[in-house]
Amino acid sequence: MQTRLDNVVQYQLPVGDKLLPLNEHIGATIKLTYLNEIHCVACGRKIKKSFAQGHCYPCFRDLASCDMCIMKPETCHHAQGTCREPEWGLANCFIPHYVYLANSSGIKVGITRGTQVPTRWMDQGAAQALPVFQVATRLQSGLLEVILKQHVSDRTDWRKMLKADAQPQNLKEIRDDLLDKCSTEIANIQSQYGEDAIQAVDEAIVEIKYPILAYPEKIKSLNFDKQPEIEGTLQGIKGQYLILDTGVLNIRKFSGYNINVEFI
Repeated sequence: MQTRLDNVVQYQLPVGDKLLPLNEHIGATIKLTYLNEIHCVACGRKIKKSFAQGHCYPCFRDLASCDMCIMKPETCHHAQGTCREPEWGLANCFIPHYVYLANSSGIKVGITRGTQVPTRWMDQGAAQALPVFQVATRLQSGLLEVILKQHVSDRTDWRKMLKADAQPQNLKEIRDDLLDKCSTEIANIQSQYGEDAIQAVDEAIVEIKYPILAYPEKIKSLNFDKQPEIEGTLQGIKGQYLILDTGVLNIRKFSGYNINVEFI
């Protein structure tokens, strides 16, 4: 789903070549029908099974955007000459990145390209976010994340995130405490790459609210592969999840699926 930060996050669902606004349908009955057709989100060819959120197997195997170093940027191997797509790496990994703290299911540390702020935070269902460092490359952001995740998680508990609003936290106090605990290791990274490449930032905390009428008491995950027709009252949207009275649906997981959408 595409998002826009506003007083409440605004959502649009790509359906074919159109974008379907969703916020106005909160409270209505939605029916989503999987039409038994998947197209690779990279090359467009028809496939029977998708990998890594909508890719065919050859694209999953060959594209740099599907390599393990995307999940673990501290393992970037571009300098060794083994990047799957060196030009893609230069365009996407050797650009400014942020290391940030977010409050979604609790406090977590994460990284994102500068061009993905604040989209990344909305995709994760964060209620608050705070940039901590701006760095020159994805590798550097990964190295800093490894240091900070010794003290805070680097994962979102999606079940907890979908059951309630996150309690407000003083992210700046948490940041300062982390920087104090990790000062020696951070200084070593700055010494290696230069202070111009690893810059601490002091920005405002971003507060994010989501269009939700009611949270589910129990989390039931819905899956088009097991249930091709999904119907229920749309009670809210958070992260990349539709919250229905019949369960929750991770829209991003089914990227590339041909789906018919109706509001009843």
